[in-house]
Amino acid sequence: MIETLESNHPSAYNLTMPFARKLILHVPVSNETLLDGFVQQCLNDDVSLVAVVGPGCARVEDIIDAIVVGDGTDETRFLCTTSHPDEPFEDVLNMARTWEFERGDPVEEVRL
Repeated sequence: MIETLESNHPSAYNLTMPFARKLILHVPVSNETLLDGFVQQCLNDDVSLVAVVGPGCARVEDIIDAIVVGDGTDETRFLCTTSHPDEPFEDVLNMARTWEFERGDPVEEVRL
């Protein structure tokens, strides 16, 4: 099962329902300033995986990693990220579906 969130609204990541534990983030994003709130929502919702796909996905993954680490003083902040610049979407989806601890859990696609 894949759920999709699509919004260009600045608070798109501020959902009334929590994110799934496994996300596929499509890039490019409409506004990279949305990533701060998106990452915080992922941490709040205990997301375990953010797989980033699309042009420039490695750079967006690096931005997400930097947001997660922050100043490095909070060791409880953790989020696994991957980037998939040249992989078919179906391969990325399969990887997310079989992600280690949450096999069978839904995968949610996100577009910011």
